Amino acid sequence: MSNNGKYYFVYCVSSFLHRVASLKLCKTMASLNHSTVTLFILEGLTDQPELQVFLFVLFLGIYVVTVVGNLGMILLIGIGPQLKSPMYYFLSNLSFVDLCYSSAITPKLLVNFIEDKNIISYNECMTQLFFFCFFIVSEFYMLTAMAYDRYVAICSPLLYNVIMSPRVCCFLATAVYTMGTFAALVHTSCMVRLSFCGPNIIKHYFCDIIPLLKLSCSSTYLDELLLVVVGTFNVFSTTIAIFISYAFILSSILSIQSAEGRSKAFSTCSSHLAAVAILYGTVIFMYLKPPSSSNMTQEKVASVFYTTVIPMLNPLIYSLRNKDVKDVLKKIMRCTMHNTSM
Repeated sequence: MSNNGKYYFVYCVSSFLHRVASLKLCKTMASLNHSTVTLFILEGLTDQPELQVFLFVLFLGIYVVTVVGNLGMILLIGIGPQLKSPMYYFLSNLSFVDLCYSSAITPKLLVNFIEDKNIISYNECMTQLFFFCFFIVSEFYMLTAMAYDRYVAICSPLLYNVIMSPRVCCFLATAVYTMGTFAALVHTSCMVRLSFCGPNIIKHYFCDIIPLLKLSCSSTYLDELLLVVVGTFNVFSTTIAIFISYAFILSSILSIQSAEGRSKAFSTCSSHLAAVAILYGTVIFMYLKPPSSSNMTQEKVASVFYTTVIPMLNPLIYSLRNKDVKDVLKKIMRCTMHNTSM
């Protein structure tokens, strides 16, 4: 090979290596410019420092009442011999859902009130999102199962224990948690596939779907479509089921001759209706609209109701308006006071 040929060969090799190095450098710079977010910063409820201590005390009190109320309801139903009907089986499951639901959101909120930076890791955020979706959807279907239970109790009282057998109750509870799991897997898996390149500030006090979608640097069309489709299905399918159940219940109540009988029948449903109205009202306001039209300030206020207030109110609503629960509670308190005085 001549000297010119050698020089040409060396020139070609060096040019090739230079191009490879340049390509690697470009890829490295691109990855730096579009790096994956590993930490999120939660904006929280407020940025006013003077309110942090007050809000911490307020939400700590709400959380304590929530834990004591729901855990107490589960224990009362477990030990109360007269609380063994299917209605109380579903009520104990509702208390379990509310207890876990609040625990998935509130502890992190309390920590953020006393920390300078409200940091949550990517994995923690996706985990919180999964459990949030699981428990909120489970609550919808649990209330639907409870509506069906009230329908059978009022419209077919003689066949109540036959229709609502332990096997049927177990099947309904399993279906409730299955629907919750399905919805949580759909929303979380779609969120995981998205890229988050920055900014990393979540304009909320927990990892909710809509605020996370607004941070993604990839297409969120599929996620927004699934949010509307799955959310609409879960809300309206349960709403229709509850509406049909109460249409039959109302018809049966109106056919009762005595005013006392009508009042007693309606009182067994009033607690459930109150819980349904509060939950469905806030969630419909939150999610059944395009994410682009959402106002985060309004959503934070609405979110407080269904993530902290509703789990606290449910055991109070069902216990204060339920004679059997109050009787068991009074009996336990009398036994406790008697044992203490001895």
